Amino acid sequence: MSKPQTPNLEELIHYCKSGDLQSQEMLYKHFYGYALGICLRYLYNREDALEAVNDSFIKVFKSIDSFREDAHFKAWFRKILVNTALDYKRKNMRFSQAIELVDTEPQTTYSSALDNLSAKDILGLMKNLNETQSLVFNLYEIDGYSHKEIGKMLNIPESSSRTYLTRAKQTLQSLLITHSIYKR
Repeated sequence: MSKPQTPNLEELIHYCKSGDLQSQEMLYKHFYGYALGICLRYLYNREDALEAVNDSFIKVFKSIDSFREDAHFKAWFRKILVNTALDYKRKNMRFSQAIELVDTEPQTTYSSALDNLSAKDILGLMKNLNETQSLVFNLYEIDGYSHKEIGKMLNIPESSSRTYLTRAKQTLQSLLITHSIYKR
């Protein structure tokens, strides 16, 4: 089978599996922006995010043979990106200091103002969260992981994941209120 000049994603993956460097470069260029966007949500330092992106692509190309053709590539790749970004985060973060927050009663009274924000607004406000709150918020609200999965990923109790999410939402809510007051 001769390689088309602009292969579709299935063909591109097929050629990457056979070790074709040009196809790997095309896949890299096609998903670079997507990959960087995900890594920047977890790693605010651009250089760390770029390193995580590149390491993720290396992991993709090393393990692309294990990718099943019937699976969704973007979801498979996103999981690699998130895990790689978390690995970078773990290098710089001390989760051993995370305490179990079982005595804290999660509050569920949030204004619908947070629900009405755009993703860009929320991401901008998230830069004001502490690292653990930001990680938990990203993993739960944006990437759809469960508290049990988050607990395992971050080596914290499941109840702490819930509490960090609650506190992140509370912080975002107060930031939103402050931001709204100053905008008037």
